[in-house]
Amino acid sequence: MASHRRPKQPSRTRVTVLTTAAAAAVAFSAQAANAAPSEKPSKDEVKSKVDKLYEEAEKATETYNGAKEKQDKLEKQISTLQDKVARGQDELNQLREGIGTMASAQYRTGSIDPSLQLFLSSNPDDYLDKASTLDQLSSQQVEALKKIQEKQRELAQERQEASDKLKDLAATRTELGKKKQEVQGKLAAAQKLLNSLTAQEKAALAAEQSRASRASERNVLSGDTGSASNRAAAAFSAAQSRLGSPYVYGATGPSSFDCSGLTSWAYAQAGVSIPRTSQEQANIGTRIYSVNDLKVGDLVFFFNDIHHVGLYAGNGQILHAPRTGTVVRYESMNTIGGPFMFGVRV
Repeated sequence: MASHRRPKQPSRTRVTVLTTAAAAAVAFSAQAANAAPSEKPSKDEVKSKVDKLYEEAEKATETYNGAKEKQDKLEKQISTLQDKVARGQDELNQLREGIGTMASAQYRTGSIDPSLQLFLSSNPDDYLDKASTLDQLSSQQVEALKKIQEKQRELAQERQEASDKLKDLAATRTELGKKKQEVQGKLAAAQKLLNSLTAQEKAALAAEQSRASRASERNVLSGDTGSASNRAAAAFSAAQSRLGSPYVYGATGPSSFDCSGLTSWAYAQAGVSIPRTSQEQANIGTRIYSVNDLKVGDLVFFFNDIHHVGLYAGNGQILHAPRTGTVVRYESMNTIGGPFMFGVRV
């Protein structure tokens, strides 16, 4: 006989859950369908983000430059110390040979001094500290032993100094590598943003920069061109000769520059050696806090951490290497992107 059992009905709870899930799915689909597509950032938004990345890259660049300069100095100091240690070791060997000659002469006569024999068979570092020993040596032997002791101490000190500097060098190289990666990361991010622009937008940005640079040049030509000194005039003239040269982080010329690379190179052409980084350059010469007191060729510094420097060009304009993607050019002090802090007259 066939069964007429009713099929099992789903529970009320299960129906409620399924209904709720289905409603949520429909609502989500509706929201997704009605959601506005993500908008492409405008040219001005891209420029603002790129400028910020370039500023951060330049800040890291000045730290990189400082680490690079420290590395170069340490390498020279270590090389000098290693040469001194090598020469000192040669001198020590000669002194020891002299003592050996004395011992040989005494041995041939059958009267080698017991104290000298002890010296030749042990480390003399604390040997001369024993007063009784001095009484047993001739004045010539005492003098030779003192020289050996002094040379040994000198060598130990120089070796320790070289060892400390080698450790410092290793730490500096690590810092240098990190800052290089940071700069490259910022520049890559900026380039990615620029690549998102159309050819027309890129052309518009380039045209804006060109117009601003030409306007700054006209202001320079129409302003007061009095220089702070003959050296400042010569440095400014040298920098002018590099107008149009590309900005490259870590570069010091003569074909490419970063900001402090341009100023240090320009003053070097005038026969004046100034430090490599903007922060170090800020600590030389006489500080000038009023724009009205600046003269052509004065160094001018921007941002609270002093990570940008240029040369004052007169009439509120500067000549500088702005950032990656630009060239050495004139620019208004009002468009640098950071506050003017002070000038320095070298």
